Amino acid sequence: MASTVEGGDTALLPEFPRGPLDTYRARASFSWKELALFTEGKDMLRFKKTIFSALENDPLFARSPGADLSLEKYRELNFLRCKRIFEYDFLSVEDMFKSPLKVPALIQCLGMYDSSLAAKYLLHSLVFGSAVYSSGSERHLTYIQKIFRMEIFGCFALTELSHGSNTKAIRTTAHYDPATEEFIIHSPDFEAAKFWVGNMGKTATHAVVFAKLHVPGDQCHGLHPFIVQIRDPKTLLPMPGVMVGDIGKKLGQNGLDNGFAMFHKVRVPRQSLLNRMGDVTPEGTYVSPFKQWRLLPYLAAVYALDHFSKSLFLDLVELQRGLALGDRSARQAELGREIHALASAGKPLASWTTQQGIQECREACGGHGYLAMNRLGVLRDDNDPNCTYEGDNNILLQQTSNYLLGLLAHQVQDGACFHSPLKSVDFLDAYPGILDQKFEVSSVADCLDSAVALAAYKWLVCYLLRETYQKLNQEKRSGSSDFEARNKCQVSHGRPLALVFVELTVVQRFHEHVHQPCVPPLLRAVLGRLSALYALWSLSRHAALLYRGGYFSGEQAGEVLESAVLALCSQSRQLPETMARKAGNISYLDPYGTRLSGSAPVLCQELLSRSSGVCLRPLC
Repeated sequence: MASTVEGGDTALLPEFPRGPLDTYRARASFSWKELALFTEGKDMLRFKKTIFSALENDPLFARSPGADLSLEKYRELNFLRCKRIFEYDFLSVEDMFKSPLKVPALIQCLGMYDSSLAAKYLLHSLVFGSAVYSSGSERHLTYIQKIFRMEIFGCFALTELSHGSNTKAIRTTAHYDPATEEFIIHSPDFEAAKFWVGNMGKTATHAVVFAKLHVPGDQCHGLHPFIVQIRDPKTLLPMPGVMVGDIGKKLGQNGLDNGFAMFHKVRVPRQSLLNRMGDVTPEGTYVSPFKQWRLLPYLAAVYALDHFSKSLFLDLVELQRGLALGDRSARQAELGREIHALASAGKPLASWTTQQGIQECREACGGHGYLAMNRLGVLRDDNDPNCTYEGDNNILLQQTSNYLLGLLAHQVQDGACFHSPLKSVDFLDAYPGILDQKFEVSSVADCLDSAVALAAYKWLVCYLLRETYQKLNQEKRSGSSDFEARNKCQVSHGRPLALVFVELTVVQRFHEHVHQPCVPPLLRAVLGRLSALYALWSLSRHAALLYRGGYFSGEQAGEVLESAVLALCSQSRQLPETMARKAGNISYLDPYGTRLSGSAPVLCQELLSRSSGVCLRPLC
């Protein structure tokens, strides 16, 4: 931007009329025109001038000094002026996305003329319009066109006469009727009347109405928004079952018609639900993509961690058996060190995951989750000591990072290979080559397998091991003792190293477990997706490290990872429904000799409820 005001900007920023303030303006140490150009920019100044010029030259916006308009006339005139603003098309939908700062600029210009006009325009185009756009889906896009052509006029009906900011107490209801595929919007009493709603008093034809959604069985899923027609667009007469009116004269902004509305069993189509956050199937089942995202990764974690704990326990049994038989070999000693490293990190991972999962379940239940009868608080409190007994989690993690650093130091000094009895560190033999790898998956479809996460995890362990080793040596060269050096590099280096190492081990073991031949064919899909879901969800929490180290680059890598997690959540939720279509009864034995039999969906649900994650052996 030029630092001086050129002659071509004279029309854009004309001089003020001469008057008594000229003397004071002349004393200024800067040019007001330069300040305006710097603050606003030429494009914005031109945009504002276009608006002001249109209003100045339009008789509809002419001022009548001294005129005392009646309330009815003022509101009628304000509506006509609002309609004219849309006819000028100062700001199209495309412009809103291309130049978003023009939105507040237009509102400011209208507010300088009349704050009631600014409020009316804002409530219809932005509050009502953005609610439909952001809370709805593709089926609601036709409303957006009607909004900007003013074929309908809208308002945002959230607050009630007795329930303003206390949204949990809102009492307007929406009961779903599967027989007609309609919602029944109802105000139980006058206290539940929608109140103070701008544009509702005289002019709104449609409203985004917030009501508590009930499905058959009287299950309540909380507040949801619905598009409800409240007046006939041609006559502005109320629709059947709708009592709507104006709340009267206010202290100011009386060009804006604030109103109230009550609904007496008003039926609206199922598609009237703005379903971005949750939807109801024609049969009356409530579905929400966000609650599947919040809880399904923890379900996958149950399977992965359960298998890890069982397999590690069997490793411990092997160690104890060797000790009982007097095995004092080098392998036996190395097995003990490896099990100690895995257990030291496995306990923090399991207890923290449980802690987070219980809390997520509590919050997903809303206020009901705080009731003692749900036992979520008991589960949370009972798990809490797991984070500290047998050793504070953060201290235990240092045992694991020390184990890994010792292996690397041994390799650097003696050229030793990375080998361990349980093979958890064997991949580190390819340490230099792994660090040269990059994330090259470009589509969600290519990411829906735990093998992708395994490759990323191996790189991440190598990267953090190198960074921790270098940090440790740097601290030692700076004069720190071995104890001080390890403490200083533990928080930001050793701690994440230990966690990603044990997460890699959990993912590796569960991946191998669900891909072995003995997994029944009808269970391979669901277990494979649970394996991929846990792997990618866990990996996504280390995205910052993956970017910092250079394994990820550009926006696409992170976006593909996030999209893959959501896709796997959706597929995992739908799997039991898909399997329900398959016929035939099957029988299995679990490792404890318990017989499971029934159709595929029954067995699938049994597995989900047991959270066993074990390999089932088919009966002959």
